[in-house]
Amino acid sequence: MGNRLSAVATRTGDDGTTGLGDGSRADKDSPRIAALGDVDELNSVIGLLRTETLPEDVQADLGTIQNDLFDVGAELCIPGHTTVQAAQLAWLDERLAHYNGALPPLREFILPGGCRTAALAHQARTVARRAERAVVALGRRETLNATVRQYLNRLSDLMFVLARHLNAAQGAGDVFWTSPHSRVKP
Repeated sequence: MGNRLSAVATRTGDDGTTGLGDGSRADKDSPRIAALGDVDELNSVIGLLRTETLPEDVQADLGTIQNDLFDVGAELCIPGHTTVQAAQLAWLDERLAHYNGALPPLREFILPGGCRTAALAHQARTVARRAERAVVALGRRETLNATVRQYLNRLSDLMFVLARHLNAAQGAGDVFWTSPHSRVKP
């Protein structure tokens, strides 16, 4: 672990750049910093979700995910550094199968909503998708560990399944999309 900040307001970013973990500087609107910011936002949304009353396994899994997202951030902050491992991706796959296994098959599109915790999980899903897009954009310019992109992709899937799981756990049920044709009133 490198040096930790003792002062947060360093004023070094006043010129529109920010320091990376390798000591270099990057423009605050660069693809790398955009991806890092989206991952940070995702971690914050998951932190907000964790303030809610959740089943113990969900709470524990979200804690693991927050730590994994710090690893993702480390890779984005230090060009050429690899932190995210295939085992972390395999763990996500296992948790996805665990939560999905108890849910009824999905036969309709669902809308974000139901109970509050499910709505927050859907919000995390959408931020995960944005973070994934930002990582894809960065990967077009620079070489990245493919596991980072795959982790974010799989995490968005897990957040969708967790939203359904949380709705079921609270008896809220999924909110189904209805076709425009079925919404038309005579």
